Amino acid sequence: MADYDYDLFVIGAGSGGVRASRVSAAHGARVAIAEEHKVGGTCVIRGCVPKKLLVYGAHFAEDLKDARRFGWDVPEPCKFDWPTLRDNVLAEVERLNGAYTDTLESHDVEILHERATVTGPHEVKLASGETKTAKYILIATGAWPHVPEFPGSEHASTSNEMFHLETLPERVLIVGAGYIANEFAGIFHEFGSQVTLINRSDVILRQYDQSIRDRLLQISMTKGIDFRFHCEIEKIARNDDGSLHVETSGHSPMDVDLVLFATGRVPHTQQLGLETAEVEIDEKGAIVVDEYSKSSCDSIYAVGDVTNRVQLTPVAIREGQAVADTLFDDNPTAVDYDCIPSAVFSHPPMAGVGMTEGEARNRLGSIKVYTSDFRAMKNVLAERNERALYKMICDAETDEIVGLHMIGPEAPEILQAAAVAVKARLKKSDFDNVVALHPTMAEELVLLR
Repeated sequence: MADYDYDLFVIGAGSGGVRASRVSAAHGARVAIAEEHKVGGTCVIRGCVPKKLLVYGAHFAEDLKDARRFGWDVPEPCKFDWPTLRDNVLAEVERLNGAYTDTLESHDVEILHERATVTGPHEVKLASGETKTAKYILIATGAWPHVPEFPGSEHASTSNEMFHLETLPERVLIVGAGYIANEFAGIFHEFGSQVTLINRSDVILRQYDQSIRDRLLQISMTKGIDFRFHCEIEKIARNDDGSLHVETSGHSPMDVDLVLFATGRVPHTQQLGLETAEVEIDEKGAIVVDEYSKSSCDSIYAVGDVTNRVQLTPVAIREGQAVADTLFDDNPTAVDYDCIPSAVFSHPPMAGVGMTEGEARNRLGSIKVYTSDFRAMKNVLAERNERALYKMICDAETDEIVGLHMIGPEAPEILQAAAVAVKARLKKSDFDNVVALHPTMAEELVLLR
């Protein structure tokens, strides 16, 4: 490896790239990582971390209302100041950027704060014009929000810009029905914006269990979020007052202050020079890799959203770890993608792991479904009619739990521990044998009948 400048050169300092760099260096490799923006990637800079902080901030709208029923003297109305939250969130992002940078530097990873492109199987070129060589190259450039081309599409925004808004929009139009769309619908609604969500089909959060997603739709509509299905944007024009005039198919036009596109993310492979190393790209622009994250070029690997396998931060981290162990610890490691838990930080949040009821019926045929449809104790006293729904899906022949899905307060926090049981292939009887922790919402999991 002495014939190269580095043992590993990583392009992209997101979750997967940082983990791969740090662990590879710990294994003794000479590592460099190039990042043209900030260290931390989508999750830390413009994704799950700042978005979750906005979710926390938005939830105070309901908490403050509920607090009155618990004896607290909360003024009516409460005043919310968007710039305060925005600036505090951005300050936290800067802190995390520094923390990630310190972690890399403490492991002797060389950080190059500039764009890098591939110029061959073992060579990269920096924006400064300098070239570097490496025995292995890792692509960890993530994905980017997708906005389709149509008249006025330049007026549309994406989740990237939501953390930098100068003012809070009074009227928001969200395009899409996935987790990003539903999360920001809840955030803006709690902040007091009038929210409309449109989707070209009549299904939200397609990958989640139907009962759970239907419950979220019901709650969201009850709260006042407007859903328009079988609807697509045809044109956006800027009005004289700065607002946006939006024309859609199948529905009446509307004037809004912000149009947020949340219609998926595209792997960030354009203009990376991957063709110089004959790296195969699929029809969606993602790098094609094998079970060890190796591309069609033996010296080039890829992890995270740029491979379009499972677009989740913890998955990218696992993939980065696996590449480091495979290349520099003599331990070929493949990531297990079965039974990955996921969550939507909507209002209320939802989470799931394993097969949905529909998937289980198609694969197993005979199943048993246990549910608990209840109102959380806190909601009862607060006179909030919002109901939680927990759902356990079991193989009827073996009693094995094959899926667990829930919506309600703290659902993602509760599911994380329960997902271990599903991954371990425990049975419904194992849950039945556990004494309930009372009074909690989580106890419903061991009381399902």
